[in-house]
Amino acid sequence: MYKEEVCMQVCIHDEITEKLKDKTLNDTTVEELSNLFKSMADPTRVKILNILLNTEACVCDIAALTNMTQSAISHQLRVLKLARIVKSRKDGKVVYYSLDDDHVKDIFYKGLSHVNE
Repeated sequence: MYKEEVCMQVCIHDEITEKLKDKTLNDTTVEELSNLFKSMADPTRVKILNILLNTEACVCDIAALTNMTQSAISHQLRVLKLARIVKSRKDGKVVYYSLDDDHVKDIFYKGLSHVNE
């Protein structure tokens, strides 16, 4: 059973708080970062990101690879696009999705590395 460790004495360590004063995030940044992680925190979205790590793909391809409906995939892609995690490009009547930038790839690989430790 996990036993929570807590301080038995309340004391502020001035050297720590002083060192970190300038490193605290403002509320807007905290909210945006939290939303980024929330947007990625869904099993279907993780599957989509894993596909898009390797290639750009349309909704039909992603739906086939995940064994889900195009409607469900479109909904998840909309969430990812609003969070600037994926981007789209149109080629005729087909819309292709890809990762927005290399930061997304880095975040995904860091998370994957962490869970595989």
